[in-house]
Amino acid sequence: MVISCFVCYVDEVEVAVLVQRVVVPGSACESWTVLGDDDVPVEPVERYLAFLSDIERSPNTVKAYAHDLKDFFSFLGSRGQDWREVRLEDIGEFIAWLRLPVAGRDGTVALLPGTEPAVSAVTINRKLSALSAFYLYQARHGVDLGELLVTWQAPGRRGGWKPFLYHVSKGRPQPRRVVSVKAPRKLPRVLSAAETQLILDACDRLRDRFLFALLHDSGIRIGEALGLRHEDIAAAECEIAVVHRLNSNRARSKSRDGRTVPVSAELIRLYADYLHGEYGDLDSDYVLSRRRDNTYCPEPGIIQRTSASLLVMIQAGFQDPDNC
Repeated sequence: MVISCFVCYVDEVEVAVLVQRVVVPGSACESWTVLGDDDVPVEPVERYLAFLSDIERSPNTVKAYAHDLKDFFSFLGSRGQDWREVRLEDIGEFIAWLRLPVAGRDGTVALLPGTEPAVSAVTINRKLSALSAFYLYQARHGVDLGELLVTWQAPGRRGGWKPFLYHVSKGRPQPRRVVSVKAPRKLPRVLSAAETQLILDACDRLRDRFLFALLHDSGIRIGEALGLRHEDIAAAECEIAVVHRLNSNRARSKSRDGRTVPVSAELIRLYADYLHGEYGDLDSDYVLSRRRDNTYCPEPGIIQRTSASLLVMIQAGFQDPDNC
């Protein structure tokens, strides 16, 4: 299943770079790869992404790195440049290329002055971080790239958080990324009690109301909520167990360490109403279901899109129960 595709043109020769989801042989774990215009995995990227999967990085992390490296190799393909010949000035041009709209990256579409960047500074820095990790991995495997994206700063100049055993290596030079883009700091927006109640009141399904109430009451992540099993809910103790496990619906708990979260008695009562009123005799150990007839387990994208649509409707001042 091809997830993403970018096509560029070099001297009228089509060059396509694809991101594709794959399943690791011998396990149910998913990973991601990048395909070239010949539908064959791009070897240096494939080795690096396979390494990330082998050391059990999150599939979401591997996916993000795959898309970041896809953009970079698309940029190189548009210039006919080998990834081992990249220099620092090429990274600057890559940043400028990222800011262009997709339609204007091949140089055939003129851009008007004042055109908004296609990606934010935060996204650019994430892509540069992925490139830095990719080239550091290649350098450690004998590819001579110099200090393309990582340099070493003098010891004793690190502020803020310090890692475990920092005192052992504090006298040694520390790695630092050479290139970064200044990004504005944004604080997360917190919903007020009134806005939260609007969301709950807009749901005509107990399933959806329970999901939003669960997120508000417990503070767990959406992936943790979608992977919740009935055995994880201790109704008598008013507690919910967050367990790191592989789920068939691809929902994930970001933390590898399990934890127990206290919840209110009102949430437990809503859970009981949901089981009695909608869940019925569905033969599934997942608490949340994908469709309104409670036939399948949820996919993360479906409820995330529902959440976004609901928030947009509330901010617009109207409600549409059919989209809840």
